[in-house]
Amino acid sequence: MKNVFFLGLFTIILISCQSNSKQEVKTNADTQEQVENTKKNPNFQWEAATVYFLLTDRFNNGNPNNDINYERDEETGKLRGFLGGDIQGITQKIKEGYFTDLGVNAIWFTPIVEQIHGATDEGTGNTYGYHGYWAKDWTALDPNFGTDKDLETLIDTAHKNGIRILLDVVLNHTGPVTDEDPVWPEEWVRTSPTCEFTTYENTTACTLVNNLPDILTESDAAVNLPDALMAKWKEEGRLSEELDELELFFDRTGYPRAPRFYIIKWLTDYVHKYGVDGFRVDTVKHANENAWAELYKEASAAFELWKKKNANKVLDNKPFYMVGEVYNYGISGGQEFDLGDKKVNYFDNGFKSLINFELKTDAEKDYESIFSKYSKLLHTTFKDKSVLNYLTSHDDGQPFDQARENPKKAANILLLTPGASQIYYGDETARSLIIEGTEGDATLRSFMNWEELDSLPKTKEILSHWQKLGTFRNDHPAIGAGIHKRITKTPYVFSRYFSKDEYVDKVVIGLDLAKGKKTISVKGIFGDGTKLYDRYSETEVTVENNKIILDNENEVALLELLN
Repeated sequence: MKNVFFLGLFTIILISCQSNSKQEVKTNADTQEQVENTKKNPNFQWEAATVYFLLTDRFNNGNPNNDINYERDEETGKLRGFLGGDIQGITQKIKEGYFTDLGVNAIWFTPIVEQIHGATDEGTGNTYGYHGYWAKDWTALDPNFGTDKDLETLIDTAHKNGIRILLDVVLNHTGPVTDEDPVWPEEWVRTSPTCEFTTYENTTACTLVNNLPDILTESDAAVNLPDALMAKWKEEGRLSEELDELELFFDRTGYPRAPRFYIIKWLTDYVHKYGVDGFRVDTVKHANENAWAELYKEASAAFELWKKKNANKVLDNKPFYMVGEVYNYGISGGQEFDLGDKKVNYFDNGFKSLINFELKTDAEKDYESIFSKYSKLLHTTFKDKSVLNYLTSHDDGQPFDQARENPKKAANILLLTPGASQIYYGDETARSLIIEGTEGDATLRSFMNWEELDSLPKTKEILSHWQKLGTFRNDHPAIGAGIHKRITKTPYVFSRYFSKDEYVDKVVIGLDLAKGKKTISVKGIFGDGTKLYDRYSETEVTVENNKIILDNENEVALLELLN
């Protein structure tokens, strides 16, 4: 029997070697290309990440053939239906180098799981789940967004370009109830009361808004799968597969078959199947915090399993990353968030970072006030943690510079403030955030303004500014994760210094500089005789008497050691 086994194994190997030689050469080439591309940013730090956030349906339509599914063709309120953006569209822009040219090293896109099939009208006109936050089935991708293969291709392509992928995940609620989408069983969800946001209980054990059934995330009681979900799986020919996988999950973990653990299993499947690098977690304060610690535990285990199975695709040894949306959380509050009668530290429950709602108001201050504040907090209160800064987003009705009057200043603030930075799609092209005829947050969610980028010189100029700052930031983790120090007040010049293990990174940056000839001090950072390169003007300079001289019309200087 043993001889037969080895003979069979040898035959398989021989056939494989003969028939797959071309494929092996290609695989080796792909692996080498991946390694070379990853070296573009060998010192990536999540604390200094540049995250590009986009609505999957609103960014780029890579496959017009999947634009309509489940008869989602009713008339909707303005910008409240599907417009065609998809996973293939994101991959297309990665391949074109759009994200690389912008210095982006992580992409977060809105949820892509299957959405409710019907539309709902809560006073803003018919609305479909184009935004991805109205899950119907966590185990399947919505065909409007793409297929499993599309997702696999996107993640592989991103990784080959040194870009991480953050999946946007929802654990605490299903989609609204419609004629096509029945409510989940009462042992799974509550449909009242509506949250009041004044205490821990009326923030976590309630529905976020009317007609958004809330998962009983606090419950440890075992529940059966909804009949409607099992009927759906049976019709799709995958009931046995899904049930077997659940059996294995609960046997391995020992978790009770409570609602949150089913969803944790379904969400972490995307990690061990495809190598997702992290989660952006939606509506964090609306679930009990231990649920997030459990999600992180299982996601981390899934990530390590994927790494073991895909050693040639691993970017680095960074652990799984989770950033949370605790609505109205601000960096000044420290690591705890006050829910009224209880303070919760979400950083102690799986989160490496939280989205910082404070920068959009801080942005009205002078550069030094912003930069020094964030540097001090991040190197004391948030040691080994971070925040994800933003100026505009998909659901913040009071963004910074909503009229897009000063997109270059927005870039300076967002990309140079210590911490991780979240570019909202179109920040870099001044995509309009004021769309006539829209209701509520729909005005923030127009389709990406590619046509303006192709036709308006001003838009190209704005993008160029973002690209220069973004690529400089990507190459220098000191900007996001380093210590800030002002060198001179007038002109405004500062340094950033970062060291970790044997790696040291330092830069000098000038903002609001005079046009024409200008002298920039680099005292204490770069010594006399040091050759520097200004990335903004692409100029080589040499330090003399602790300073360098530039002669150009730029108001920005980005100084680094000349390689």
